[in-house]
Amino acid sequence: MTFTSKDLRTFLSTYKIVALLLIIAVIWTFFGVLTYDADLGGSQFLTARNFSNLLRQMAITGMLASAMVFIIVAGEIDLSVGSLLGLLGGIAAVLDVMFHWPLAGTVAVVILLGITIGTFVGWLTAYQGIPSFIVTLGGMLVFRGAVLGLTGGITVAPASEELKYIGQGYLPGMMGNGLAVALFALLVVLALRTRAGRQKHGLPVSSMPMEIARLVAIGGVILGFVLTLNSYQGVPVPVLILLIVLGIFTIIGNQTVFGRRIYAVGSNLEATRLSGVDVNLVKVMVFALMGLMCALAGLTTTARLAAGTPSAGSGAELDAIASCFIGGTSMRGGIGTVIGALVGALIMASLDNGMSMLGVETFWQQIVKGLILVLAVWMDIVSSGNTR
Repeated sequence: MTFTSKDLRTFLSTYKIVALLLIIAVIWTFFGVLTYDADLGGSQFLTARNFSNLLRQMAITGMLASAMVFIIVAGEIDLSVGSLLGLLGGIAAVLDVMFHWPLAGTVAVVILLGITIGTFVGWLTAYQGIPSFIVTLGGMLVFRGAVLGLTGGITVAPASEELKYIGQGYLPGMMGNGLAVALFALLVVLALRTRAGRQKHGLPVSSMPMEIARLVAIGGVILGFVLTLNSYQGVPVPVLILLIVLGIFTIIGNQTVFGRRIYAVGSNLEATRLSGVDVNLVKVMVFALMGLMCALAGLTTTARLAAGTPSAGSGAELDAIASCFIGGTSMRGGIGTVIGALVGALIMASLDNGMSMLGVETFWQQIVKGLILVLAVWMDIVSSGNTR
């Protein structure tokens, strides 16, 4: 029996998430073996403490990637998210440290600014006809300059205990267990609704035993995830925020008219426009969501560092975009999932974390991440059958 290129395309297009999870397992096993130390009692990578730090590290990239998926699916790009994260995080630090605003006021203002700026970027792209590449490239420079002017080029610290909790806090064990149950219940409901919808329209579905087996496997992963984190200090608050974003954005993408319109715009813009959809409004709303995620990521970054720094978010846009492509989002638009992007962010964070523990020099880390990105795009091309 031979394994042909057609078989490879079928596997990659049908089981992308499975393939990505296998890659994560290989990465964790690799670093687990290389960081094994008998004197310290085992692998230093495969510990609850390191997994907690790893997930906290990937949460910020995951927030950006969850909205970047919709941007790319809609056929656009946003290069300004790292700089906007830095600006909004800097504003949060100034309001908290210098003006001693209450946490609720700081969060509300930062989120409102994020949505407003994202909406403005979307308006320039959709209604003024400026390519998103140019608008966001300009935004990247403007926002980075603004945060330098806002902070005077120095670190604004120390953040209040209330703000720090967003980036450094943990959920109590019982709340973590409740979160696991709620997350699993949401996934079951979404899976059954998707299955019913496909059956209603005569589309193929997997057998019920296969569906149950898949849900049981997901439940096992969630259980292991929560038990591992609870064995350290609990589920980190940034991870909780990311899981809430995952649930909401998955519902938006799979269960709403707006979500279907995003995919339609990226798949065939003109056909969608002729069908009566306001494609410009869809794009503006997508960029508004991106601004919202920049606000949450900026707040989390400032809280995690307990300070606002002028360099916060540098390069974050590249990690977010790479996470989307690694997670199966097509560079041609119309294809991509939030869960795939978050798995891609986990792969990126795992590589960063593992190579840092091994003392790999920074330039090698950048080389490896660049190669992984090229490989991910190649897999997208192979799975679509567009190779020459």
